[in-house]
Amino acid sequence: MSEHKPAVIVALDVSERNRALHLARILRPATDWIKVGLELFTALGPDIISNLKEMKYRIFLDLKLMDIPNTVARAVHNCMEMDVDMLTLHLLGGKRMAEAAIQARKEKHVPGNHKPLLVGVTLLTSLERTDLPWPENRELNLVVLDLATKARAWGLDGVVCSGLEAAQINLENEQDFCLVTPGIRHSESAGDQKRTSTPAQASTAGATHLVVGRPVTDSPDPVKAILDIKAELYHT
Repeated sequence: MSEHKPAVIVALDVSERNRALHLARILRPATDWIKVGLELFTALGPDIISNLKEMKYRIFLDLKLMDIPNTVARAVHNCMEMDVDMLTLHLLGGKRMAEAAIQARKEKHVPGNHKPLLVGVTLLTSLERTDLPWPENRELNLVVLDLATKARAWGLDGVVCSGLEAAQINLENEQDFCLVTPGIRHSESAGDQKRTSTPAQASTAGATHLVVGRPVTDSPDPVKAILDIKAELYHT
């Protein structure tokens, strides 16, 4: 197993402020990363990010930005106003969109020059090849590898991919390329995810950040759940 140990990000995929803040408070000793995705952001808006920042969390804002380049550039500026640490773009938006986001980050002045990582979403881990809205003869891992290679060439900081694809992407890219891996599961309980991996599998494959949602937030003991994941990472 690799000596590299990825960061563990808890996805607060909830809609209620009280529940989100309760989970954030009890999890703070066990992790310093929280993912704010579409569900939480559309329910509570930028205020929830301010609340989480007050708890000294690092924020992964996962909105999968995809629009014309100018719109995405302005959205990146808005995200930077919220002092987020990482945010996502959808790679199907193309090269000019990705480059506009990178340029927007470069131009935007923020206190302390604290600028977020920009990572590209390849294919959602809930997808199988038959789910794709276009004819595709390649295996999904090859589609993801192609998108990840483009992301690196365009200048993005990393990609979101499953643990099943991380090892191949890691071989094709330099070590400072982030591999953010959702769909982390301890066992065969995958839910609506199709391309899952265990914490140890994703770490061995070279993932730099593991995103864990319901296995932690739906657990009767969320703190124990995340500590169990960290124990697997460090003692397997």
